[in-house]
Amino acid sequence: MRAVLGQQITIPTAIRLAAKLVARFGEPLRNFDPNLSYVFPVPRALVGANLSTLGVPLRRAITLSAVAAAVVADPHIFAAGRSLQEAVTQLRTLPGIGEWTAQYIAMRQLREPDAFPAADIGLMRAMAGPEGLRPSASELLARAEQWRPWRAYAAQHLWASA
Repeated sequence: MRAVLGQQITIPTAIRLAAKLVARFGEPLRNFDPNLSYVFPVPRALVGANLSTLGVPLRRAITLSAVAAAVVADPHIFAAGRSLQEAVTQLRTLPGIGEWTAQYIAMRQLREPDAFPAADIGLMRAMAGPEGLRPSASELLARAEQWRPWRAYAAQHLWASA
């Protein structure tokens, strides 16, 4: 859900959207810390919810619902055990999940060490040449071949360096 919320927006904006999602659809904690008062909503709570009330585009709301429905249909969709290609292929069948999002989910949720969201603007920025010219996603992907099978770790280092 966090990967979908973060599509094509800044990290602080994605964090605010995630907080709205939790506050609107999550369950309140009974004995809560003032800084932690809700539990992230269970997928079933999001399937029929009107997620466009979060202030996201309708297509993103549809994607959030589709991800929740996929988890309800297959609780092991985010479990390890498949190849990176199998996981990315399955995720890309969901509406609104492209290569970047599928690779990002594989990296973060599936803990896939070779996942690499090559179209990420932060990665392109980190790999810019001396004149500030950024590589394209395909150029970055070609460069990342030498980092296999640890491209996710390379991405983390690139993000930290930017």
